Amino acid sequence: MLTDNFGRKFYYLRLSITDVCNFRCNYCLPDGYACDNDRDFLSLPEIKRVANAFAQMGTEKIRITGGEPSLRKDLPDIISACKQTAGIKKVAITSNGYKLPEHLPAWLDAGIDNINISIDSLDPRQFHAITGHNKLDHILKGIDMALADGRPNIKVNTVLMREYNGYDIQSYLNWLKDTPVTLRFIELMQTGDNQEFFDAQHVQGSRIKQNLILDGWLPCIQEKTAGPAQEFYHPDYQGKIGLIMPYSKDFCNTCNRLRISSLGKLHLCLFTEEGLSLKEYLQQDDVEPLKARIAAMMHDKKATHFLQDNLTGATKNLAMLGG
Repeated sequence: MLTDNFGRKFYYLRLSITDVCNFRCNYCLPDGYACDNDRDFLSLPEIKRVANAFAQMGTEKIRITGGEPSLRKDLPDIISACKQTAGIKKVAITSNGYKLPEHLPAWLDAGIDNINISIDSLDPRQFHAITGHNKLDHILKGIDMALADGRPNIKVNTVLMREYNGYDIQSYLNWLKDTPVTLRFIELMQTGDNQEFFDAQHVQGSRIKQNLILDGWLPCIQEKTAGPAQEFYHPDYQGKIGLIMPYSKDFCNTCNRLRISSLGKLHLCLFTEEGLSLKEYLQQDDVEPLKARIAAMMHDKKATHFLQDNLTGATKNLAMLGG
């Protein structure tokens, strides 16, 4: 079992397969994607070796991220490869959903279990202002298709921003009244290139949590492979609410996830100084050397992400690792 020096166990791998994104979200890539590396993204055989090694070390859940992962034409093959790996119980994806209705059948056929879609406003005009795309209705259609199918668990990610959606929590609550998804409000995080935006837009999730509790929302019991969200349910609502609050006290105490970048680097934290390359260990089917290298690297994992000290490491933007 993958364990660090603080006794934390790691059941959950976030696997980035590209850092390219076709959206221009104001909190992540306001100027659009700019290529500043060699783009030698993980191949399907390399991804299979990563999945196999981590599964043998106790990982049970893989989340496929980007950038925007659906920009890779072999995404269904990647989903299938992860799903067929012995020991992997859940395969999830985080996407902007820009072609969700078109992509959904292939993802379902490949065996996807969980789908997370980013929707930072339920107002089409505000959605366009945040992302640079007029795609909200199309994305919501895809979510309705997934709910009608019934197989995948659906979550919606919303990054909280004071001027863009921080004042409009009620519209999400109205939507959740009859929509059986889990909506996760994510605190805006400081990265290497968004200091001014962060200072102007950061909203504390703790305030929303207090209001939810006052309104009768109750905490959900979390699985060991669950992400960092604190989730709540209400008997009068079909949907649930999650809060991801990286600036809250002891946020890192329950860390259970590691990250592999699209370039084959192990990131012990979203905000580490640099990724630790595994590429040379991904060129053969024997994963024992890869497992040994990963285990050795775990000794470098820190107790906290140090965001509270305004240290963002090498993370220039969230598209680098998919959050």
